[in-house]
Amino acid sequence: MSAPLSLILSLVAVLLLLAVASAVMARGGLTGSLRRTGRLGVHSPAAMASDEGFAVANKVAAPVAAGAAAIAAVVAVLLLVLAPSTATALVMAAVGLVGSGALLLAAGVLGDRAARLVAIPAGLPASDPGAGCGGCGCGSGGCAGLTRTDPAQRSGQT
Repeated sequence: MSAPLSLILSLVAVLLLLAVASAVMARGGLTGSLRRTGRLGVHSPAAMASDEGFAVANKVAAPVAAGAAAIAAVVAVLLLVLAPSTATALVMAAVGLVGSGALLLAAGVLGDRAARLVAIPAGLPASDPGAGCGGCGCGSGGCAGLTRTDPAQRSGQT
C-alpha cells in the first residue's frame, strides 16, 4: 500500500524547496551575484570580514551546494515516481533531508576555510589629532597587526 498523496506531496514540496534554495545559492556563488546582506550563502565571520572573503567562500561552497540541490531534487522525484509505502516515504525523505543538510554544512565549512585564507583589509586608525598616526607611518607595528594570519604560520609550524 502506497503512502497517502498528501504526505508524498508535502515531503516533495519540502525537498524541492531545499533543492531550489541550494541551487540558487550554488549559482549565485559561482557567478558572484550573492550579496553579503542577503540570506543565501556562507555567512561565517571569516566570510563576512570582506567582500573578497564572501565571494571566495561562496565560490568554494557552490559545487557542494549544487550537490545538495541535486540530492534533494532526485529524492523528490523518486518519491513521486515510486509511490512508496508510508514508512519508506518517510525514510527516503529523511535520507534526502539529512544528506542535503550534511552537504550544505560541508559547503559552509569549506567556504569558511577558504575565506580564512583571504587577508582582512586593514582599517585605518582613527584620525584623532592626538592619535599620532597619519595612517601609514607605522611600519611593522600598528596597522600591520590588523590582518588575519593562520595560527600555524604564526607559530612556525608550516
